[in-house]
Amino acid sequence: MSVENHFQFVKSAAFDEVMLLEASMNDFSYGTHAHEEFSFGVTLSGRQDFYALGEHHKSYSGNVIVFNPEDAHDGHPGTDDTLHYKMLYVHPDQLNPMLESAGVRCAQDFRIEHTVQNDLVLQGHILRLANLVENKASSALEYSSTLFEFAEYLAHQKGIQIEPKRRIKDPVFERVRDYLHAHVSEEVSLDALSQVAHMSKYHLLRCFRDYFGMTPHQYWQNYRINRAKEALSMGMSLTDVALTFGFTDVSYFNRRFKPMFGVTPHQFRRTLLRT
Repeated sequence: MSVENHFQFVKSAAFDEVMLLEASMNDFSYGTHAHEEFSFGVTLSGRQDFYALGEHHKSYSGNVIVFNPEDAHDGHPGTDDTLHYKMLYVHPDQLNPMLESAGVRCAQDFRIEHTVQNDLVLQGHILRLANLVENKASSALEYSSTLFEFAEYLAHQKGIQIEPKRRIKDPVFERVRDYLHAHVSEEVSLDALSQVAHMSKYHLLRCFRDYFGMTPHQYWQNYRINRAKEALSMGMSLTDVALTFGFTDVSYFNRRFKPMFGVTPHQFRRTLLRT
């Protein structure tokens, strides 16, 4: 095999049933094979040519490739340029319950019809999940919430959409919220939340999002960031704030803070001191 071909597999301890492949290929060709998992890929550069489901396909830079479990296919670079792509492998045991919570009936029979898609939203979901696998700081709760949103989009592609119910105060979700508030500095698992709510974790993901407008992880992250902002405004150091509210380090705190407020925590404190 040429040294110019590179294959890197990544697996996260937080979510064992998913694997990520990042590959760069110049003169390598896959033989015909199939996976037991759903395979969701994004062609990052170059072109990937392959034969699957009785047809020849070409995936250009930015395209999404999807293989259902047991879809036989091969693959190779389609041009002289290096083919670079990421492929996420998600086992049906993990995806199917999420699909059912998103309204898909008989999820075990769910199939994605289009093998190559030019869909920026789908691409974004796949790359977001891939980033979580690559990031050692990612939590299982964040991954589960993100996978649920991905399953919802796959269901939406099939025309399946659950209408959110009108919000009426519900002690079950108020109790889950209180639990998240009480564990602001800790890693919270979806299993723990499902025990608090006395419902399945997959049903909880959908119902919590319908109730609060955010997944449990998004709500918890939002609450932590707001408490951290308060602590910054009271003069606590960046390092102490990061550790107090469960961020692994200041760099990770920065990455979470800026998308909400448009500035880094340091810039926020500096601006605050000027007023």
